Amino acid sequence: MNLKGRSFLTLKDFTPDEILYLLDLAADLKSKKKQGITGNSLKGKNIALIFEKPSTRTRCAFTIGCIDEGGHPEYLSKDDIQLGYKESVEDTARVLGRMFDGIEFRGFKQETVEKLAKYSGVPVWNGLTDTYHPTQILADFLTLQEQFGKLNGLKLVYVGDGRNNMANSLMIGSTKLGIHFTILAPKELWPEQSLIQQCEEYAKNSGSKIEISDNLDAVNEADAVYTDVWCSMGEEDLAAERVAILKPYQVNAALLAKSNKPGTILLHCLPAVKGNEVTEEVFEKFADIIFDEAENRMHTIKAVMVATLGNL
Repeated sequence: MNLKGRSFLTLKDFTPDEILYLLDLAADLKSKKKQGITGNSLKGKNIALIFEKPSTRTRCAFTIGCIDEGGHPEYLSKDDIQLGYKESVEDTARVLGRMFDGIEFRGFKQETVEKLAKYSGVPVWNGLTDTYHPTQILADFLTLQEQFGKLNGLKLVYVGDGRNNMANSLMIGSTKLGIHFTILAPKELWPEQSLIQQCEEYAKNSGSKIEISDNLDAVNEADAVYTDVWCSMGEEDLAAERVAILKPYQVNAALLAKSNKPGTILLHCLPAVKGNEVTEEVFEKFADIIFDEAENRMHTIKAVMVATLGNL
């Protein structure tokens, strides 16, 4: 499958077959890495890593993935370049596109990453915006595949802030790949109706079911429960209010028991605020899987770079 030259801004832009191809490529690259085999598909490629928001997993995954494949990553914080401050995003994109072969962006506005893709002329990868987090979803799905041997037909329940970038992106990815997807959240934190309707169209093709609920019993039959911090970066002033309305939705032993399945697992995109969205006891019970998921950020991000920029 040829994804050469494509940007990776949201999973909306990719077909189910293309997403599965990226997961298969990631699994292959992971297997090779475990055997000490790295590649040179990015040899001679220079990659700009733009970070408006700091990160552990995203930065390390892009850096190591790039170096493993023979490329050169260049970290650019918001203090290193003039992006959107002294220089328009469009002009910065045109400069970077003439010097770099690919650009990663992690920041606030989805509009910014879309402008970078439009004006740079090189592949641009979304390392996170306030709206979408597509590279995380690939890591989550690779982890589910490793745990269950399949994706289609699984039931995934996202618990917490149902209108953040993770809930949005998981709903898009799940409905494209036939995963039954539930958002369990208070009504004031439900996703936008327009996105639900779009995902319902994806679900018609894949056989996926979507459920949006504020009832804890929605966890019933879940193969995997997913949670995230209650307050996203940039929303710190809302922390007290979020804790108050989300306390009943903490992932604890009682909530997991409602799945009525002994094999239900927990996923978390990290960092975790233990005692808020998840108890320490439950987090530690599933820590091995959660840190597999964190490691899988690197293998899946490497796959995205190799598929869209590399010489396969």
